[in-house]
Amino acid sequence: MNNVISMNPNALVAYLQKRPCDFTKQDIIKYIKENEIQMVNFMYPAGDGRLKTLNFVISDEEYLNTILSCGERVDGSSLFTFIEASSSDLYVLPRFRTAFLDPFAEIPTVTMLCSFFNKDGEPLESSPEYTLKKACQVFKEKTGGLQFEAMGELEYYVIAEEDSLFAATDQRGYHESGPFAKFNQFRTLCMNYIAQAGGQIKYGHSEVGNFTLGGKIYEQNEIEFLPTNAEDAADQLTVAKWIIRNLGHSLGFNVTFAPKITSGKAGSGLHVHMRITKDGKNQMVENGTLSATARKAIAGMMVLAPSITAFGNKVPTSYFRLVPHQEAPTNVCWGDRNRSVLVRVPLGWTAGHDMCKTANPLEKESGIDTTQKQTVEMRSPDGSADVYQLIAALCVACRTGLEMENALEVAEDKYVNVNIHDAQNADKLAKLDQLPDSCVASAKCLESQRAYYESEGVFSKNMIDGIIKQLESYRDSSLRKEVESKPQEMLQIVNKYFHCG
Repeated sequence: MNNVISMNPNALVAYLQKRPCDFTKQDIIKYIKENEIQMVNFMYPAGDGRLKTLNFVISDEEYLNTILSCGERVDGSSLFTFIEASSSDLYVLPRFRTAFLDPFAEIPTVTMLCSFFNKDGEPLESSPEYTLKKACQVFKEKTGGLQFEAMGELEYYVIAEEDSLFAATDQRGYHESGPFAKFNQFRTLCMNYIAQAGGQIKYGHSEVGNFTLGGKIYEQNEIEFLPTNAEDAADQLTVAKWIIRNLGHSLGFNVTFAPKITSGKAGSGLHVHMRITKDGKNQMVENGTLSATARKAIAGMMVLAPSITAFGNKVPTSYFRLVPHQEAPTNVCWGDRNRSVLVRVPLGWTAGHDMCKTANPLEKESGIDTTQKQTVEMRSPDGSADVYQLIAALCVACRTGLEMENALEVAEDKYVNVNIHDAQNADKLAKLDQLPDSCVASAKCLESQRAYYESEGVFSKNMIDGIIKQLESYRDSSLRKEVESKPQEMLQIVNKYFHCG
């Protein structure tokens, strides 16, 4: 236990000497009383994917106990489009495991994420957070105790006044160091704040995208997380976006997670890695190769790929990114290490060599079980996604694959081990299904596949209806083709959805 919490940057973990998953109401009260915390914030993601905030001034312990026990009432019709104003009251109740010390508050403040409950005190069926909870519960029940885990790659652009010193090479920013990369210090500060708020970060780096436009420098960065249970993974991504935006604002930088900025430049994705475990052991690898469990899960994602875009690509500019030759997928296929496929199997630590000892001859054999690191990666989603809905949809897709009798055949049929866009692979490309090219097309795909998501009560009918209605409202069936050679018109549309998600 001490190994788990000894270096944890979350102030509550350090003080209470407990893992966040073990926090109780009395722990929160103890920390607030003994550290002179004056305020509590409740935060919760609404229908637009952004965190909303409710502030409380702590006047006495009885009041603190009351709000932690009973939560508070909010107007659901202002948070979700599927809730009518005539019956809109909802409760929000804090989840103690999400507590962190707010790094932006001038007054000492503890912030917690909340769950939604209806008038009868039951979890709100259509809330994104509860939908993910249901998806994970059903996954475990239907697969004999397997656990669905996830983590995200959060890509974003930082925008500031142009700096002519040590100008970066256009579209060559991948893992660039300063002074050619201008925002490495900003990114590391973001990572530190995210870690203090409970985020389990794998690493951060500058990404390929960089360019100048209108006297501004645009630099793409990425923060990648570690695999964890899917519910925590969604919480961490949601809080991370809030932190990056707030820190950018405080330093005078604009930040966007928008899927596309301008024509011909790298867009930003929200790649999601998945891992299936049982009793703490990774089930994605067997005898040094990708397991049948992993391939079946991939097959499920191949089947539901057309409708997954309805959860992961929620604005018209999402489909400006999903075009060939931009390291973004357009075809329903999967492969090893190939960045043009929809589902990628990243390089795993399965070679059986102790590379640390090779690089450092004085070291002994490490004995680390590196198979734990193997994941599979869905590459279509972007920052417009509701991360709870998206990860829930991926969970449903993986379960679907595990339940399919012909899953291994489907996986074999959709596998590619070549650059699918090379001319010599035209025949193979012609046989592959294409991803939707608009919000309207995604809505149609979701309508045709909605039974998969509504099965076992995971996604509510109201939620699916609401997503379809929202996607259809963009009326963007031919928009991508109309603006592909009109950069100014594209820029106007990009600006409209600049702060999506």
